[in-house]
Amino acid sequence: MRLIPIHMLQPGMRLGKRIYNDEGIILLGEQVELTANLITRLGQLGLSYVYIHDPNTDDIEFPELLREETRIQAMKEIKTQFSKLSSSGSMRGYYPHLGKVFVGLMEKILEDISSRQDVMIMLTGMQSMDHALYEHSLNVCIYSLVLGKALRYDNKKLMELGLGALLHDIGKTQIPAHILQKPGKLTKEEYNIVKNHTVYGFKLLKDEPGIPLISAHCALQHHERMDGRGYPQGLSGPDIHDYGKLIALTDSYDAMTTNRIYQNALLPHQAVEMLFAGSGTQYDQKMLELFRDYAAIYPVGLTVQLSTGETAVIVRLHPEAPQRPVVRIIMDQEGNTLTAPYELDLFHRLSVMITGVMGESSSVLSIAEQPQFT
Repeated sequence: MRLIPIHMLQPGMRLGKRIYNDEGIILLGEQVELTANLITRLGQLGLSYVYIHDPNTDDIEFPELLREETRIQAMKEIKTQFSKLSSSGSMRGYYPHLGKVFVGLMEKILEDISSRQDVMIMLTGMQSMDHALYEHSLNVCIYSLVLGKALRYDNKKLMELGLGALLHDIGKTQIPAHILQKPGKLTKEEYNIVKNHTVYGFKLLKDEPGIPLISAHCALQHHERMDGRGYPQGLSGPDIHDYGKLIALTDSYDAMTTNRIYQNALLPHQAVEMLFAGSGTQYDQKMLELFRDYAAIYPVGLTVQLSTGETAVIVRLHPEAPQRPVVRIIMDQEGNTLTAPYELDLFHRLSVMITGVMGESSSVLSIAEQPQFT
């Protein structure tokens, strides 16, 4: 299978992986043949890339961090619980079901991630048509747990971090939908309303049975920044908990790499570049370096251009050097499709570089130009 940008799809291509909606329900199955109408519809629904079948790459295996049943259950539970909070319109009272539901869910997520020997931060939402609040919450949780494992956190810390990451945006259930979903730039007043989600999240979680208090602080601190210019408290480096620093990274990364109302998705290597532009000012440098070491900046199946002029597909990643993957050469320098594709390990061929990615945008916003990820 290969990852193909939506704008490069052609009628007659067949899907290589299922496409889900926000509840984990299959909308298009594997092997479905794409028509012009289907391709148009996929673009309208916000997908940037899809996996397609390709005889030259059908043997490539795509690692998944979560089992399919775990992901579907997680999406349903997050949506159900967040919807209850949104519809209540009030933060009064206790919600003991939150701890019971999400601790049980976190145990299953941790079991899946712990069962993998070499876990990396890989894009999880490329085959989903909706990057709503609940999917973003799950993605941030998964990415944060990968970093937590890299930091050798014990099970107690992983549970605290995972719950904090999964529920970091729960306060958005108290923000009016017309503001959260506004297609244009927020006014100053609207932006100040959205910023309150950090405080609302903390208030929702701080007294709930089963939710550690430090996990509630993740909701409060994930928009604090190293230079003190974050919110809601304007904390600077030493005063921000390590969980908050870590979730600030994974939250921003997922926001950058998924389609938003105000911005098209960036590819992973572009997003990492933007994160490093904020090193020391927005994000902790050591956390950034850890993130870089564990981020699959070139997803398996992605088509790339090499410094040799050849075209290749990412086949597999080196956990110790994800930026130097094994690639399969499928076209020569003149753009001719090879009858006998062959593999090249960039980890051992340091003279060959990845110079471009199929579907890559021509420019990347500077850190000063990027939207405020709320």
